[in-house]
Amino acid sequence: MIEIGRLPNERAAQALVDYLKGENIDCKVTHVEQGVSLAVVRDQDSVKAAMEFQRFIQNPHDDKYLQASWDNGDTHVKMDYGAPSLQLLTQFISGAGPLTLSIFFICVIVFAGFNLGFANPIYEYLSFFNAVPDTNLSQVWRIFTPTLLHFSALHIIFNLLWWWYLGGKIENKLGAAPLFILLIVAGTLPNVLQYYIGGPNFGGLSGVVYAVVGYTWIMGVKRPELGIGLPPAYMGFMLLWLVFGFTDLFGLSIANGAHIGGLMVGLAQGFIDSKRRL
Repeated sequence: MIEIGRLPNERAAQALVDYLKGENIDCKVTHVEQGVSLAVVRDQDSVKAAMEFQRFIQNPHDDKYLQASWDNGDTHVKMDYGAPSLQLLTQFISGAGPLTLSIFFICVIVFAGFNLGFANPIYEYLSFFNAVPDTNLSQVWRIFTPTLLHFSALHIIFNLLWWWYLGGKIENKLGAAPLFILLIVAGTLPNVLQYYIGGPNFGGLSGVVYAVVGYTWIMGVKRPELGIGLPPAYMGFMLLWLVFGFTDLFGLSIANGAHIGGLMVGLAQGFIDSKRRL
């Protein structure tokens, strides 16, 4: 059997199992520590089932899944609905791995400190060389740490939602190593590019976000069986946002160099990893 994905509980999984049953794909549901695992019985069904899994998590309320439950569902299956708050927490945790969650909460803590009266010391310690003439390369962490800085609620929410969704998908499917490489490379080189384009006054996880966007898109095209693809509409939205960054349409100061650099890093690593056995 080949696992095609994991969902937070049996209720979420049953509609997909019923739909796959209608497509003559036998799928087994196994309880794991953070929800349930779905695996196809026949290996030759894995690609088709994995692609349907991606469509399901993007739109689990599609009428075709509801109809499948009526047509193919087992009325004797005991469903575990769980408390809504616990279900959301379980879904949040199961949707990401330790690395994804660690960066998520570090950014939250830094942002909280920034808004609780510690903005100046935090910025002085984490900004890109802080434009201080006597700063030297012994403070090499400053090449990366602007990635952890966010300056508004919209800024951090936008970045962390993408980071959790895509970073978590990469870590859960492929392990922490590819995501760690993306984080380090896209969290440093694009910052250097942004520094030379616009100076040291920038911050945010956006460069890394664009890296995971590029990576998941390439892997979805080149290796769809891995189940980490990015829907074309999402990729189109992020490219449109990238273009808007070069205008004053929203009156925002956007680190375009970091965005472009991050996207290039993600695309490059996606091409490399798509050729490797993962």
